[in-house]
Amino acid sequence: MSPIAEKDLISHERLATSGKIMGKSTGAESKTGSRLTAEHDLVLRTFRLLIADLCQQFKGGHPGGAIGMAAIGVALWKYVMRYSPRHPDFFNRDRFVLSNGHTCLFQYTFLHLTGYEAMTLDQLKSYHSSREDALCPGHPEIEHEGIEVTTGPLGQGISNAVGMAMATKHLAAEFNRPGHDLVTNHTWCMIGDACLQEGVALEAISLAGHFRLNNLTVIYDNNQITCDGSVDLTNTEDVNAKMRACGWDVIDVQDGCYDVEGIIAALNKARASEEKPTFINVRTVIGVDSAVAGSAVAHGAAFGDKAVADMKRAYGFNPDEFFVIPDAVREFFADIRPRGQKLVEEWNRKLDAYSNEYPELAAEFEARRNGQLPSDWSSLIPKEFPSKDTATRASSGLVFNPIAEKVKAFMVGTADLSPSVNMIWKGKEDFQHPGLRTQCGINGSYRGRYIHYGIREHAMAAIANGLAAYSPNTIIPVTSSFFMFYLYAAPGVRMGALQHLHIIHHATHDSIGMGEDGPTHQPIELAALYRAMPNLLYIRPGDSEETAGAWMAAIEATHTPSIISTSRHAVRQLAPKTSRDGVRRGAYVIEEDADADLTILGVGAELGLALDLAARLRETAGLRVRVVSFPCQRLFEKQSLEYRRQTLNRASGKPTIVIEPYAAMGWERYADAAVCMSTDRFGQSLPGPKAYDYFGFTVDKIVPKIQGYLAKRKAGDILPGEFYEMTR
Repeated sequence: MSPIAEKDLISHERLATSGKIMGKSTGAESKTGSRLTAEHDLVLRTFRLLIADLCQQFKGGHPGGAIGMAAIGVALWKYVMRYSPRHPDFFNRDRFVLSNGHTCLFQYTFLHLTGYEAMTLDQLKSYHSSREDALCPGHPEIEHEGIEVTTGPLGQGISNAVGMAMATKHLAAEFNRPGHDLVTNHTWCMIGDACLQEGVALEAISLAGHFRLNNLTVIYDNNQITCDGSVDLTNTEDVNAKMRACGWDVIDVQDGCYDVEGIIAALNKARASEEKPTFINVRTVIGVDSAVAGSAVAHGAAFGDKAVADMKRAYGFNPDEFFVIPDAVREFFADIRPRGQKLVEEWNRKLDAYSNEYPELAAEFEARRNGQLPSDWSSLIPKEFPSKDTATRASSGLVFNPIAEKVKAFMVGTADLSPSVNMIWKGKEDFQHPGLRTQCGINGSYRGRYIHYGIREHAMAAIANGLAAYSPNTIIPVTSSFFMFYLYAAPGVRMGALQHLHIIHHATHDSIGMGEDGPTHQPIELAALYRAMPNLLYIRPGDSEETAGAWMAAIEATHTPSIISTSRHAVRQLAPKTSRDGVRRGAYVIEEDADADLTILGVGAELGLALDLAARLRETAGLRVRVVSFPCQRLFEKQSLEYRRQTLNRASGKPTIVIEPYAAMGWERYADAAVCMSTDRFGQSLPGPKAYDYFGFTVDKIVPKIQGYLAKRKAGDILPGEFYEMTR
């Protein structure tokens, strides 16, 4: 256990000497000597037995952490956090994130006790049941009332919380005015020992300290237990010193199982912080007062019928009664709903006063909260583009930067690749603590909308989820990095897709054409992952005109994240054959022939190559060839069956070949054959054009492959329905 700084210690000793909390006389004493009010003692015992019953009901779940955190929950949900159960989406509510999501019963039970209408006792009892309408999944999910983000993979939640705190800082700087503080909420995040071992959490913690997010408090359930055993099996670092080094204030609470008053004091001190985010290290006992208290067994298994009955007897409850919530406990939480209603009414009065004094700002604020973009945003995209060869990463800048400059909903960031991703617009301001002065001279304020994430790709994606979830579509995050490094970010990207969040990821350097950095940077397999990921648009445009369509589709996808995949190397401009509206349909014909012998699917940076192949096959082989641009499989699947069949010319029975220097997985749904990368090797460190030549992605090398394929098909060497791969 790390040393405790005397000035940081919130002691429970004053509780023992005063004997009173909130006017209630002290009625019990914990095993560590903390004095409890009779009221708090009953609430804690009731809560812990309710958790034990909920897990024992279906013989599964995670009881230990939730039971150990009970006093934290009482302090937070009863005394400190500002929220309204009747208005779960009240804009200025405090945000609560349960990063150690396996302890979900902690949150579900407090949602029930504090009066969230959807979380009835019947619904609370649905935990681990077979009910399809259950509101108590094994980890919190965003679509359920009172849940801010979906957490599960450890470390994601705390990263989301950092994004939420950033959203508050930004919106407050943008809209608050002297005497009119509309955006003042605090973000609270519960974490466990495991979250502090995940790399993504440490990336986010570091960035939060750098940004001095004093509106963020992390509450550490320090029970020193993980699945395999005690934490010292794998981790013996000084956590408090580490957090201080990352720019956080640290507060210790020694008796986290019982010292409700001490926890309240710590939380209030954290809310009052003026300089830094706060880390509250709360010592607890996992599964406290159960037969397996303090052991790894308490983490992820029900206690057993006898053990739960014994616990009830020790607590003075009837072992033959289940899910008992005494009237006194109901009364303890009865003031939460009227108190929350008062918060909402007070804020609405503030909003009215703000609207009278700042009508234009108020209208903008309302539009932002409603997710309304300016009606003419698409007119900011150029109608035409330079005819010279242009890398599609540069095309993204031409398309999106005019939008980012004018439309304040977009917060754009990069993982230390500003010179490469082309996402800087004229006059941009950086999101930074206003007191920071860097050696490089790049400074800013919380009003800034350009975020330097540093070399933290995973945290970038997870923090973006928090920015997006804070108030959906109020802020639309845009991230950017090399496509290969979205493998680092993949868990965060997946969580954004799972939550239907509106986020746009700009992934550059997306093929072997990125060149000399070699196989470590050439994303041979990554497109297959993102094309398979549910509720995600992976869009690979072929030139500037298609890049315009990609950004339009991504901006319009208000409940779906997108990856716009662009090239490092310059590609030929193909307009007027290419079409931004065609991209929004996922695939479209750019060269038609009603009597075609063959259809070629061109994708992204290889679209020009597909057109060249068609021309050569017509010229040298006398073949009639159609060409289809295919930037997005998911958008194509949304089109009518008739459109899809016509685009792929399915009724003809003639073959379709896709050209893309990636693994071909997934293309068998749309094509009969692929010119693709071999599945048993990665890329090659060569200049871009040479890499294409090395892997056989040139007209001279592909034409014989296609002719050979057609000959085998005619001879019956390739059976109907067999997918044929043409690799180096």
